[in-house]
Amino acid sequence: MHSAGWRRPHLAAVAVLVALACPIWAAPAPEDDSLKKQALALNDVTGEDAIKGQVKSLLKDAAGTKKMLAVAVTMSKEKDQPFSYNALYILARTAHDLKDYPAAETFYRLGSQQAMKLKSGTKITQTYGGLIDLLYEMKKYDECEKLCKELLEVPDEAVQKLQLVVLRRIIMAQAKQNKFDDANKLVDGLLKAAPDNWVVLELKGQVQREAGEFTEAAKTYEGVLDKINNDKRLKDEEKTELASDIRYLLSNVYLELKNIDKVSEQLQALLKQDPDNPTYNNDLGYIWADHDLKLDEAEKLIRKALEQDRKQQKKKNPDLKDDEIKDNGAYLDSLGWVLFKQKKYKEAKEQLLAAVKDKEGQHTEIYDHLGDVHMALGEKAEAVAVWKKAVEVVGDTKREQQRKTEIEKKIKANQ
Repeated sequence: MHSAGWRRPHLAAVAVLVALACPIWAAPAPEDDSLKKQALALNDVTGEDAIKGQVKSLLKDAAGTKKMLAVAVTMSKEKDQPFSYNALYILARTAHDLKDYPAAETFYRLGSQQAMKLKSGTKITQTYGGLIDLLYEMKKYDECEKLCKELLEVPDEAVQKLQLVVLRRIIMAQAKQNKFDDANKLVDGLLKAAPDNWVVLELKGQVQREAGEFTEAAKTYEGVLDKINNDKRLKDEEKTELASDIRYLLSNVYLELKNIDKVSEQLQALLKQDPDNPTYNNDLGYIWADHDLKLDEAEKLIRKALEQDRKQQKKKNPDLKDDEIKDNGAYLDSLGWVLFKQKKYKEAKEQLLAAVKDKEGQHTEIYDHLGDVHMALGEKAEAVAVWKKAVEVVGDTKREQQRKTEIEKKIKANQ
């Protein structure tokens, strides 16, 4: 630090400096007081509907709620933390929905401790279930597995009713840790007890996918489809909805097998049932574009996906103004990619730059596409910079690691 030399400050100045250096002497900020009151007021919320309504209300003011959550976390660390079970659950659920994972974990853990003391099966399943889902989303699979096993040991009827749900989470947590022998042992045990249970069979397909056994997974999912269609306990609309979920999973499995005809077949079947579904329109359009198939039709599908997604956002929140509706980053990437394939590089660049502005769009594949567009426009330095960004955000899946290797080759070739 540069200085003009040490000088003895005036005593009044010293007093000011001491006051600034010792904020403990200062009165609490009015905003903090207000946020503390807001957090403590959650103790008065009772009833399931009121709790849901409170969470919904807090989510409407995301910025303000995040400030309140930060203050509430500090309050929760006091010797005698001041929150009731309901308050902790509201705080946990809200933080979870806002993706403030550290805060959510803090509140879920405190809530689960209180639920255990209260010996309430409903409250135990609420907080343990939320924490289990949170740990899985955070990719803390080992902790998730341990917590699931801990929950299964709770001698409560409400908890035991969720045994299959909890076992399902254990199996997937094991698969994510590459503990495939353990996962398959549990699945096979469940199938032995209920060989016609298509829910368990679908779980077997998920484990096979995680293990990279895509041919086997495709056969399993086809078997699940047959069982759903022949399940006399299901109503027609239930069969349609469940079959759609499996068809979508199948489309992804066939993509891993590079069987584009089968991918298209599944997605077209889905679109026949639900022609305005943004996901189905985008996925089919992107698959065709990525494989240089039906580019004009692919562009129409992707533009329809964007249009229908905007409509869904408006329907979900009628108060949204047109300029407040944000385009889905993945769909913008698809549009940019099909325009690139059509050699409309400037238009492609515009869409891909918009895609990476979306936090959800800051993905390895999207940055890779943007780098390719920069190169097509002769912008080598920009391309290399974007590809380096792609490497920084790479995920841990096998597909992304393979893409990382390809991107690194591009960087090396153009530096």
